[in-house]
Amino acid sequence: MTQISPMLAVSDGNAAIKFYQAAFGAKLLWHLNGGEHVVAGLSIDGAKFFLASEAPDYGTRSPSSAGFTTVRIELFVDDPVSVHRQALAAGAIDQDPVVEHEHQTIGPNPIKRMLQGAVVDPFGHMWLVGKILE
Repeated sequence: MTQISPMLAVSDGNAAIKFYQAAFGAKLLWHLNGGEHVVAGLSIDGAKFFLASEAPDYGTRSPSSAGFTTVRIELFVDDPVSVHRQALAAGAIDQDPVVEHEHQTIGPNPIKRMLQGAVVDPFGHMWLVGKILE
């Protein structure tokens, strides 16, 4: 089965593991600790993602080092309001509160309404937390 899973570059791998566990209930799947260089696999309700300490020599910098991010991570959950609050309590920055949005989409499965808000984690990654309503 084909999968796509993000590998997030972070400034502090061990701190990132703790944050994602506290903010999103992430489960640690595996953890390679090579001193300052950390690589780990995590999952949120079975959705896998990975993180690694930034490695500028290999072309990866964390958003906090680069000064911006080019990726928005979509996290779909049953209760986006409580997950948004939990992320803020764990140290995320509020980008947008969770509100209802109406969409006009084209395709076989158009999204008409959804709840969605956004937080920026302490490492500079933007997480859109939402739920499709119809």
